[in-house]
Amino acid sequence: MDSARSRTTTDSIKVVGLVVGALLVALAAVMLVPVLAEIVARSDDWQAFLSSAVVTGFVGGALMLANQTEERDLTHRATFLVTTFGWLSVAAFSALPFAFSRLDMNYTDAFFEAMSGVTTTGSTVMSGLDRAPPGILLWRSLIQWIGGVGIILTAVAILPFLRVGGMQLFRTESSDRSEKVLPRPGQIAVAIGEVYLLLTLLCALAYIVGGMTAFDALNHAMTTISTGGYSTHDASFGYFESPFVHWASVIFMISGALPLALYVQTLRGTGETLWNDQQVQGFVTMLVGVSVVMALWLTARGDYGFFEALTLTAFNVTSIVTTTGFASTDYTLWGPFAIMAFFLLTFLGGCTGSTSGGLKMFRLQILAILFKTQVRQTLYPHVAQTMRYGERTVNREIVFSVALFVFVFMGSILVAALAIAAFGVDFTTALSSSAQAFANVGPGLGPIVGPAGNFSSLPDGPKLILAFAMLLGRLELLTILVMFSKDYWER
Repeated sequence: MDSARSRTTTDSIKVVGLVVGALLVALAAVMLVPVLAEIVARSDDWQAFLSSAVVTGFVGGALMLANQTEERDLTHRATFLVTTFGWLSVAAFSALPFAFSRLDMNYTDAFFEAMSGVTTTGSTVMSGLDRAPPGILLWRSLIQWIGGVGIILTAVAILPFLRVGGMQLFRTESSDRSEKVLPRPGQIAVAIGEVYLLLTLLCALAYIVGGMTAFDALNHAMTTISTGGYSTHDASFGYFESPFVHWASVIFMISGALPLALYVQTLRGTGETLWNDQQVQGFVTMLVGVSVVMALWLTARGDYGFFEALTLTAFNVTSIVTTTGFASTDYTLWGPFAIMAFFLLTFLGGCTGSTSGGLKMFRLQILAILFKTQVRQTLYPHVAQTMRYGERTVNREIVFSVALFVFVFMGSILVAALAIAAFGVDFTTALSSSAQAFANVGPGLGPIVGPAGNFSSLPDGPKLILAFAMLLGRLELLTILVMFSKDYWER
């Protein structure tokens, strides 16, 4: 029995090493794309990407060769490992081009930038983006674009299998409780990848029509659909004065924050359509309502006309709620009401199965259903109350899972903020930077990490804390935290 268990554990570890190695080999291939951009632009930073590709490819290839095994199925526990170490490894090696480039970043800053990119958070330690090498700008956009489609596949196929944070409510036909996490990985990956690529191309085309250069349009399209938020300019979308560009961005940020699996179902005419989904309806309704209310408030203050105010609020509200993190202006200058509103919006997030982070709309709806059911139970104690989410029955396991996730999410933000404050960071910066990291939003509040600042002036300690928080938030916290329990490591 013990020898069988030992063999199973060894096989699982080999599968984890094999998957991580394959991811690194693929990442090394992607690193060659900025090499071409540097050569075309006649920049001298192509060597940084080529050397990074060699190192990454060598390590990835060595892992694959050292972990060859006939057993390719993942056990339940090994799935936590491969999910966590896969994302961590990609971020660690994505930092190499930043560290090797002429930007002269130390590895802590490079790792922060890479983790922010891979998790589509959008926080940055870089300034002078308007003069940065084109390869570096393209690399920032690429890792966000890759991270965006990566988290979709994780959310659709792996997190429901792990039963994390109520995600089992969205279990698909190809995501069951068997040992195979992806029984039909090719079909899922190709279908979602096609939609993701199509949305990116349409977004880039819209930006070009709005007056962006082809380079700016491509970069911003990748970071818009991935709801990542990296820009090629220090002023972010404030650099572009065209209202058309801003409204196009609003549309495509929303597109990236909707469940991509529903796009596939809608286009194929199978299952629930995008516009009939309860989560999508709630998400869009909330965005429209908040944007209009804030636009009316700005208009009443006499700061802007209504249409200009609506353009500003729709863009920045959508950017924060979808966890994209673009900014068209410094909204913290709008006063205390706006600051508090944007702080609360930081937590919300988009839909499950999308590129966005945050709590997700479905969890907020589950909590609302729980509250409504509890009120009814109080009024009619002898009547059995059934909780339903659309056509799905919500059982106690899902409610408990959602409630636990929200509790851990909020508690983790406070713990990380306290740890950051221990380095002498002020309250606003510590709390808002912690919140945006776990929600994968990008900008925090205040002059240091707000929409007009960046994270470069923070000490290395807080940067590493925030980088870990980004990964925790991106992988729904419990995916990683479960590995810190004693029970996880017991056979």
